[in-house]
Amino acid sequence: MTETQSAATLPSALEATELPRIIRITGNLYAAAFSLMKLLPARYIIDRAEAEGILTPGTPVIETSSGSFGLGLALVCRPRGYPLTIIGDAAIDDDLRNRLQMLGCRIELVENQGAPGGIQGARLARVAELRRELPGSFVPGQYDNPANPAAYATVGDLVTRTLGAVDCLVGAVGSGGSTCGLAASLRLSNPGLHLVGVDTHGSIIFGPAEGHRVLRGLGNSIMPGNVEHTAFDEVHWVSPTEAFHATHDLYRENGLFMGPTSGAAFQVASWWARHHPYSRTLMLLPDEGYRYQSTVYSRSWLADNHIVPAPNTAGPRLVEHPDEAGDTWSRMIWARRSYEDATGREIPG
Repeated sequence: MTETQSAATLPSALEATELPRIIRITGNLYAAAFSLMKLLPARYIIDRAEAEGILTPGTPVIETSSGSFGLGLALVCRPRGYPLTIIGDAAIDDDLRNRLQMLGCRIELVENQGAPGGIQGARLARVAELRRELPGSFVPGQYDNPANPAAYATVGDLVTRTLGAVDCLVGAVGSGGSTCGLAASLRLSNPGLHLVGVDTHGSIIFGPAEGHRVLRGLGNSIMPGNVEHTAFDEVHWVSPTEAFHATHDLYRENGLFMGPTSGAAFQVASWWARHHPYSRTLMLLPDEGYRYQSTVYSRSWLADNHIVPAPNTAGPRLVEHPDEAGDTWSRMIWARRSYEDATGREIPG
């Protein structure tokens, strides 16, 4: 192979960024550490839409996001010439807003007016309005688009090539794409894979009453169609004080400067790995911590928000129903049940 031919096979900057590093943390705990995990489904969804003829040159793209999926879309849409509008909320910090705008993204922020679905419901309602105003526009729909979980098959291949069989996968649940998609891929060779979902108090995904969520990036105020409840063996709810402490610990003890969703996964995965020393445990770390330097990593921001990061040395409290989760670290054996069977309620509309 000539030097020119070798160079031609090198990945692009985005291709080199979208897959994780597979890292050993302790004896039986491993991490799939992403720089920007949502870049992978963003690229995959756009590729699929192009292949199906839904996206043509100049097609407007509209999506709801207040974080990394919006950034992933902006990185994909900019070089392909698709004008992108992101409908977000106040969770889009100044640094992220600047990065999106540098990529040519139009940002529109909405407020929670008390409608069903909270702030995410309000964002989706505005997406629907814009879609009607712009006939022919494309909405990636990260919450319900099956291409979101399908994108993680490549991560499953990478994990299997690198580690072999994995006994337990631990990941935060927001849209459901990464946890359900990667679990489905890994279960092709190991149907017994134990899937642990990490949620936060105030989220409706696994059943507690909807409320304010300080810990963002996981949980939801609407029910994403991509959350396959029957895929989960176990669910944990973590609080901001615990997850922020774990985020700091992940950096202090392992040199991994990641976001708070990664910290929440680390909190649960490290506990699970300790209690199952003969099981190979893999945790998903979705994005790096640079976006959170003025918040989660800032002493003044934590003080202003009356948050004192602290570990939960007692570990999770085992509960039999989501309503018992309280406001500190709790866990429930979900046992691959449907939402209705596990909670005794219908899925919120």
